[in-house]
Amino acid sequence: MTQTRITIDPEQSKFDQLGKDTVLRAALRAGIGFPYECNSGGCGSCKFELLEGEVEDLWPQSPGLTERDRRKGKHLACQCVAATDLRIKVRTTSECVPCFKPRRMRARFAGVHAITHDISEFRFVSEGGADFLAGQYAMFAIPGVDTPRAYSMSNLGNEQGEWHFQIRHVANGVATAQLFGRLQVGEEIEIDGPYGIAYLRTEVARDIVCVAGGSGLAPMVSIARGAAQSGMLKTRQLHFFYGGRTPRDICGETFLRELTGFGDRIHFHPVVSLPGDEAGKSWSGETGFVHELVKRVLGDSLPSYEFYFAGPPPMTQTLQEMLMVGYRVPFEQIHFDRFY
Repeated sequence: MTQTRITIDPEQSKFDQLGKDTVLRAALRAGIGFPYECNSGGCGSCKFELLEGEVEDLWPQSPGLTERDRRKGKHLACQCVAATDLRIKVRTTSECVPCFKPRRMRARFAGVHAITHDISEFRFVSEGGADFLAGQYAMFAIPGVDTPRAYSMSNLGNEQGEWHFQIRHVANGVATAQLFGRLQVGEEIEIDGPYGIAYLRTEVARDIVCVAGGSGLAPMVSIARGAAQSGMLKTRQLHFFYGGRTPRDICGETFLRELTGFGDRIHFHPVVSLPGDEAGKSWSGETGFVHELVKRVLGDSLPSYEFYFAGPPPMTQTLQEMLMVGYRVPFEQIHFDRFY
């Protein structure tokens, strides 16, 4: 297995990259707080300047880099592999130091069950414990798919090695076609994790708001479960907002009802943007976009909450703008990993 040494300027911290690990994953495995979010080339958070050495770009046209970035010799750590020893420039951060260093593992497919018409929960079991924080994600190496895919865990870290993922079946999606159509119980895949910085902050005393859309359900269910298990909700409230296009897309309440405090300290707020369901399912609840419902329910008290959210990029971008610009919610109270 090939090994290269990477040095970060100006702090002179060093780490090794083994095999075909990306620069980012090698840094995180070494316990270095390399900035990142999506791990997939879309957000641009792991941008660095190459000072010395050569890299292999896995996705030269990744949207996380602008043409100006490329002219200035910048690269995405999640999309390049060191071909030689490197010297790079990047500002590391304590927030990105992994609480659990990510590791590659073989995981056996244990089963699947449907949540909605297009979201199912897939369960895998690995050797040893499943070490991760509520709200984090893992990278899947799926047979027949060229690049890894990121999926969030919906359960909590455990000693039994169980990894649960609530995954949406994307039309014409290469990865989900393999998962939904060809994966057999007992088959093994490689899981690499945990990753993600939008995990539950158990030390924070504020009430909690979770906002999800689509398969953003998984990390928000994990956050709610983590808050309940930790005892945070003995003294705090949790508002869980879920936005769907039509009534048949709405889900999440079943998982919340399993938690102590549902209806008392845990509140479920579903909303649909198209109340007329093609499946004929009636809807008498809230309509509109999920960020609008958040504003209607919580109003001027928004700055007093700790926010976690996950879902389609337009949803997360609009919600972030509303909170930070419209209500001056401090940035440190807002937690989400950008995916594209």
